[in-house]
Amino acid sequence: MGSTSPNTAPAGSVGIDEILARARARLTRVGPEETHAAMARGAVLVDIRPAAQRAQHGEIPGAVIIERNVLEWRLDPRSDARLPWAGSYDLEVIVTCQEGYTSSLAAAALLDLGLHRATDLAGGYAAWQAAGLPVTR
Repeated sequence: MGSTSPNTAPAGSVGIDEILARARARLTRVGPEETHAAMARGAVLVDIRPAAQRAQHGEIPGAVIIERNVLEWRLDPRSDARLPWAGSYDLEVIVTCQEGYTSSLAAAALLDLGLHRATDLAGGYAAWQAAGLPVTR
């Protein structure tokens, strides 16, 4: 029998490094200062980190908390479960996680929904905090 080893990647599969690279190739990622300025002009910063991570590290004032597992449902203008303010495909959304990895995947998923202005915060919450921007504990 020609079975493959459980440690051999199945044909056609893609590793997470490639998935991340593909996601980021579609985004115009923004840094902490650019994110801060975007929020001042009305962009929505969405923090997708779990509650335990936010409790441990802190939060960005003004960020909207939408945990990753429900993000698409809350922001898809077609979804019955969307947030009341999420009815436009033109919404400027910046996604953040702790270090800027999961947020890239999440922002790419928002692009797939048609939210053409979606992107993520490069370096995530850690970069925001390191830049000396406001945080709450």
